[in-house]
Amino acid sequence: MKRILFVCTGNTCRSPMAEALLRQMARQRGVELEVRSAGVSASRGVPMSRHAEAVLRDHRIADRLTSSPLDAQLVEWADLILTLTGSHKSHVLRHFPSAYERTYTLKEYVENDPNVLGDLEEFDSLTAASELSRALGQEPEPAALQRMIELRQRIPLFDISDPFGGSRDDYESTAAEIRTALDRLLDKLELEGRL
Repeated sequence: MKRILFVCTGNTCRSPMAEALLRQMARQRGVELEVRSAGVSASRGVPMSRHAEAVLRDHRIADRLTSSPLDAQLVEWADLILTLTGSHKSHVLRHFPSAYERTYTLKEYVENDPNVLGDLEEFDSLTAASELSRALGQEPEPAALQRMIELRQRIPLFDISDPFGGSRDDYESTAAEIRTALDRLLDKLELEGRL
């Protein structure tokens, strides 16, 4: 059974909505998954935002999720780490470089344009190598840094909008954005399961 971890900032809006929605959608499609979520700046045990909880209730989801900070144990647990923004992904790669091959933004993971996917793979490899160099007290290669800039300019933005502090409509819009990506995620997981 595949284990998926969603990561956002405080683990009170986007990642718990993604966790609960995927759990429900996977169950409806008969896809067996374990799903959790965490935040790069989360405290333990903070309840979901009231608007996020209300949006989930509208989808007949009564999960009472509380926040968890991202830690090595959760990273190790996950087969697939899906972040809600590129900065969340960068945080994961910076703090857990060994998770590089299983860390993506949600929208990036469901992307299917081969040119974009090639650029992403190269960018992630260069990012991991430069973080490793820094961790070893060395400066990354200037040519690699320049290539990362070139790639970053070509790669589309894969961020899920942040509704924090916004209206109920903002949360609805974010949930719709997440649901669309989760449908594509489940399609991809079902296809992988058949191969």
